[in-house]
Amino acid sequence: MKVLKLSLRTRIFISMILLVLGASILIFVVTVYQYKQEAENYHEERLERKQKAILENIKFVLASTTYVVDTENLEPIFNERNKIDEMAEVHEMQIHIYDLEGNLIIKSDESFFKDTTKVQIPGEVLEKLDLSADKSYLQKAEINGQKYQSSYTYITDQRFKPLAILYLPYLQDDRMLNRDLNNFLMRMGEVYLFMLLIAIILSFFLSKYITKSLKIISEKINQTRLDKRNQKIELSNATEEIYALVSAYNSMIDELEESAVKLATSEREQAWREMAKQVAHEIKNPLTPMRLSVQSFQRNFDKTDPDIESKVNEYSNTLINQIDTMSSIASAFSNFAKMPAQQNETLNVPKIVKLALDIFNENYIEFKSEKEEILAKFDRTQLIRVVTNLVKNATQALKDVENPHILVMVEEDENEVFVSVSDNGSGISEENKGKVFEPKFTTKSSGMGLGLAMVKNIVETYNGSISFVSKQNKGTIFNVRFPK
Repeated sequence: MKVLKLSLRTRIFISMILLVLGASILIFVVTVYQYKQEAENYHEERLERKQKAILENIKFVLASTTYVVDTENLEPIFNERNKIDEMAEVHEMQIHIYDLEGNLIIKSDESFFKDTTKVQIPGEVLEKLDLSADKSYLQKAEINGQKYQSSYTYITDQRFKPLAILYLPYLQDDRMLNRDLNNFLMRMGEVYLFMLLIAIILSFFLSKYITKSLKIISEKINQTRLDKRNQKIELSNATEEIYALVSAYNSMIDELEESAVKLATSEREQAWREMAKQVAHEIKNPLTPMRLSVQSFQRNFDKTDPDIESKVNEYSNTLINQIDTMSSIASAFSNFAKMPAQQNETLNVPKIVKLALDIFNENYIEFKSEKEEILAKFDRTQLIRVVTNLVKNATQALKDVENPHILVMVEEDENEVFVSVSDNGSGISEENKGKVFEPKFTTKSSGMGLGLAMVKNIVETYNGSISFVSKQNKGTIFNVRFPK
């Protein structure tokens, strides 16, 4: 899974957990480092205190001796009554004393301590000791995993003249410190594990809270449509950035509604203009032969003509036919423009459909119903108009078809009623399928093409739907469904 595909909520959650883990690891590293530094400082300070205490003891021994205080007499001075062993035991340190050239003069008894005797001090140590400002030198070493610190300093007489070199070997025993460090890290690990669990819970709810507003905005944007009324977003306790985003969305909704109203008004005006043009065109068609008939009758009228009566009848029939044509055009336009009003009339749908089929004389029309009684709320007149228009279109599609057949079926399920009209006619071409329910679309030489548009208008008014399936030269099935 790529990081770019993670949701914002997941990123916030992971980032907060990583932040807590990173902080925990950093604190562990800094703690261990600080602990080790403090341990090193502790050993250095302890060795420094031991060194000062032993030097003070040595000064006391030199001050109380009867020997002349010089380098040659240091061995008998400290051997007297085992002074050096006594000091080593008191200070719990092994004590070595060297002359100024680095040769061993005397040392404490090694039976008390691990023997770390050096017979000769290395030359580089003597050089560093001589060059040091405080005439003291600390050397660190690690042998077989054990850390050692060695302290070198001058032993002076009362006039601060160097007499010898004091060497104190110090074993840096960190076992107790390491045990304390491990115990501390374990306790701290338990605390941080508990804190991590708390952080996971808080991160989960906090990331959910942070992205809640964004999720609401995203859902509203996805639901935004030009063809319906969109609701504005109302959020309380939103951040400044989220509030700015919500304000921008609500402003867009206002502008979108204004644009939708203008577009709908423009489309309605354009539709009525097109409809008016179509009606004018359809009315002009019968007016032309009527005009020609009147002019012809006017020129050829003769009272003395023995066939005058038959000619008047023929002329009258022609005018009546054209007037009927114009009347049907006007009725079709009127029926389409009139929105059907919803009626709370409970109908037996099979009975009304069968009644609508009674006006057709074609013997190839077949009616079937799943039940004799299927009740639904629908306007009686509008249901008849729906059925008659669909069946009329089906009969017109059966011209020049051998063995024509139309099947009208009524079915139901728990919540809806289904009325289907199928025929084995010429079918609908692929290029015309998208135009079937458009006003003024027709493939016939006469009529205004308002029938199916009107049917769709009626069905949708009653919260229903109409669809069709068609194959050219195979037939067409129109399916109407509406709630009970």
